[in-house]
Amino acid sequence: MSWEDAVGWLRQQPDQRQLVLDAFYDDPLISAAKRYAACSEWQEVARFLKGRSGTALDVGAGRGIASYALARQGFAVTALEPDPSPIVGAAAIRALAREEQLPIEVVEEFSERLPFADGAFDVVLARAVLHHTSDLEAACREMFRVLRPGGIFLGLREHVISRATDLDRFLAQHPLHRLYGGENAFLLPRYVDALRSAGFAAIDVLSPLESPINLFPYTAETLRLAVIEKLSRRIPLAPLWRGVFGSQWLFDMLLKGAERFDNRPGRLYSFICTKARA
Repeated sequence: MSWEDAVGWLRQQPDQRQLVLDAFYDDPLISAAKRYAACSEWQEVARFLKGRSGTALDVGAGRGIASYALARQGFAVTALEPDPSPIVGAAAIRALAREEQLPIEVVEEFSERLPFADGAFDVVLARAVLHHTSDLEAACREMFRVLRPGGIFLGLREHVISRATDLDRFLAQHPLHRLYGGENAFLLPRYVDALRSAGFAAIDVLSPLESPINLFPYTAETLRLAVIEKLSRRIPLAPLWRGVFGSQWLFDMLLKGAERFDNRPGRLYSFICTKARA
């Protein structure tokens, strides 16, 4: 199947409705885009972009939800998306931009060969893109090249495995990989080394439970509720658990402790990198 076929199949499964919504694959696209721009993931991304303006490149833009959010934040956006699909690709982004009259230019090309001048963008954003690249190191070099000195690169929601043998387990449990075969994951040092070799000196690594960006399919609040529910099934003292984890400080401490034991294959990391000024 193509990626469009796989998403179409997912939409038709009644038991996958929540996943479709969580992944912003639902229609109408404008509703999904507005929901993304209001979600906790984007609010955290917007925090990293605070005070920045100018041009933004959305690499592997998909159906354009991040392009929409960037444009709404005032950036002149270039959406790079090689898939021409009217559902999950370039045609969908063009329709969204027309409908909302947003400054989004769509370019159908791959991240390993960006057709832009050196230093063309103030922001480069790649959401769930790096683990799909055919050449991770080349893609990172290209994104570094087109970023202006002083600009910021955001590599968001990248799948990580703890050991090479975990890859098959991750792929087997992914809901769409068996349909279109396009998923992948790397060891954390592979991402960091690729970014460092590309030229990024300042690399901030956001771990899976550290940032709302990485909590998919949860938000901070739905994760809290899920933890309370799970504990209540084991020890039926729901009011106690609600009271204990009603404290943000205690809940943050729980997540920080849990990081040490989090070896889920395919868990999400994000990378916030700045390009040194000349």
